[in-house]
Amino acid sequence: MKVVLAEDNSLLREGLIRLLEAHDCEVCAAVADGDALAAALLEHRPDVAVVDIRMPPTYTDEGLRAVVSARDSLPSLPVLVLSQYVEQLYARELLRDGRGAVGYLLKDRVADVEEFITALQRVASGGTAMDPEVIAGLLGGQSNRLDALTAREQEVLALMAEGRSNAAIAAELHVSEKAVGKHSASLFRKLDLNQSEDDNRRVLAVLAYLDGRTA
Repeated sequence: MKVVLAEDNSLLREGLIRLLEAHDCEVCAAVADGDALAAALLEHRPDVAVVDIRMPPTYTDEGLRAVVSARDSLPSLPVLVLSQYVEQLYARELLRDGRGAVGYLLKDRVADVEEFITALQRVASGGTAMDPEVIAGLLGGQSNRLDALTAREQEVLALMAEGRSNAAIAAELHVSEKAVGKHSASLFRKLDLNQSEDDNRRVLAVLAYLDGRTA
């Protein structure tokens, strides 16, 4: 898997390079600012980009702007964002085009290597991997839209939005896959969202709804 990495902290950047290479990834470029990231994405056309949002020179949203711009030229470019902060505005910006192949994790998650690599692989294959704290933020403030859902349906919705399969949701909640299927069908009906057999499209529909867009 070819990876372009963007991280301005040199120690973290080197650590991520070693981690990625240890899991059969080829880091074809490792950059420290937004301009270099934009150039590297277009040059290398990686299987996935791992990107910090806040980078030099202003440490605001250089990383985000670089990947959003690159996805205009490379619509299928998978992007896994690593951030020190839960920034809902940036999460929404990544989700707004509805293309999928997007992840948003807090940097603390990198400490769980298995979780990080699983998220990377999911995003690279076109899926969605959202940090539970980001999902909590998206769910927060939407209570008026979720009033119709039971507590269990809200739990299923949050796990679904993280990109988990029905089997993974069932294991997390200690229920059967059949029960998860029933809860999923019910919450889609209550939220007036079209169901899909494709897990990624289903996740994107939920996220689009929570983001205030029509699915």
